[in-house]
Amino acid sequence: MDVTAPEKQDRPRGGNWSRRGVLSGLLGAPVLLVAACTGGGGKSGPAGASGSAPAAGGASATPSTSPKASVAEITIKPADGVTAAPFTEPVTVTVLNGTLTSVTVTDRSGQPIGGSLSDDGASWTSTDQLASGTAYTVAASAVDAEQRPADANASFSTASPANTFVGYFTPEDGSTVGVGMPVSINFNKAITDRKAVQQAITVVADPPVEIVGHWYDATRLDFRPRDYWAKGTKVTLKLRLKDVAGAKGVYGTQSKDVGFTVGRSQVSTADLKADTLTVRTDGRVTATYPVIGGAPEHRTWGGKLVISERYQQTRMNSSTVGLGSEYDIPDVPHAQRLTSSGTFIHGNYWSPAGQFGNDNTSHGCIALQDVQGGNDPSTDAAQFYASSMIGDVVEVVNSGDRTVNPGNGLNGWNMAWSDWVAGSAV
Repeated sequence: MDVTAPEKQDRPRGGNWSRRGVLSGLLGAPVLLVAACTGGGGKSGPAGASGSAPAAGGASATPSTSPKASVAEITIKPADGVTAAPFTEPVTVTVLNGTLTSVTVTDRSGQPIGGSLSDDGASWTSTDQLASGTAYTVAASAVDAEQRPADANASFSTASPANTFVGYFTPEDGSTVGVGMPVSINFNKAITDRKAVQQAITVVADPPVEIVGHWYDATRLDFRPRDYWAKGTKVTLKLRLKDVAGAKGVYGTQSKDVGFTVGRSQVSTADLKADTLTVRTDGRVTATYPVIGGAPEHRTWGGKLVISERYQQTRMNSSTVGLGSEYDIPDVPHAQRLTSSGTFIHGNYWSPAGQFGNDNTSHGCIALQDVQGGNDPSTDAAQFYASSMIGDVVEVVNSGDRTVNPGNGLNGWNMAWSDWVAGSAV
């Protein structure tokens, strides 16, 4: 007997179809295969059943001797109920004995995942990467050769990576910084796929300027323009590291934007032959202070040094910088870090007043006259501290020492632009 499917005009068909499909759906729907076939005379049976049935108008149909088409069978991977699907693998939907008419996949928030249909309509594969630790729902529809519909639904969730990495960035979100402040990112695990990680990080400026990333090593990536930032520039760091493979089996977790503003321009020059610090704010000399630089056996690094940390008061112990027990001062006032190796520009209350502007006797730091406790706002150190911010530049000249290593602190400005660009992975 002829076996035909009843009309299903009220059946949802999954929306309009396109060759580049979209995966979408909601959680909680069980897998369902629907393929109805009803024989004439009100009897129902499986596809391919034989027998006779009244023809239209009450006539009997000639029994069919040709084989009937099989019902379309849809398979979804990952399957319904999977709770730790690999997020690095695509979703696939295939149909046997039919053609797909609709496939959608969405995450819990309803965000769709893009995909592509094969030329023969027999398979669909997601093209957008899945996110780790995320729930998804798939809804698929197909028809067989006789246009009988079949539907399938599945809900699954992806696994969270066992090994992850994060990037610790500076400056902080919402901060105002000096014109020498780079964007510096330190990763807590070594990055072997530097290209993939750098491609997932974007730094943009308003007004626009070319910004390039530079890898110092496997755990540090800095971004800067060719020259100091223009004052008033607004900079945005866009981290899109979630599920990016930084190394084999190690994935990022961050997806966020960080913004900061470049304040007024302040670049100071420490001339350690003249023992003076000349402060220029927005190109104008606003102050000149007598200073003490590094002694001949402890020369101060030369070059462009960026203020990276600021302390109203801090302890300085020579053992932390490899100088044994030469000094231990518990209350150094108005201290501003210039290198990660321990160079500061700071207040000094213990040296004779006559040494400032005349002698270089420090262990490599630049010292301005101050008082113990740092509670006198009229001292040179207090005034310079009050006028400064993180990201300001102190250009050290005539120190007698070599130029600071660009990776020693936030001091990439001491690298030629061509060398900086050569350190990019993209």
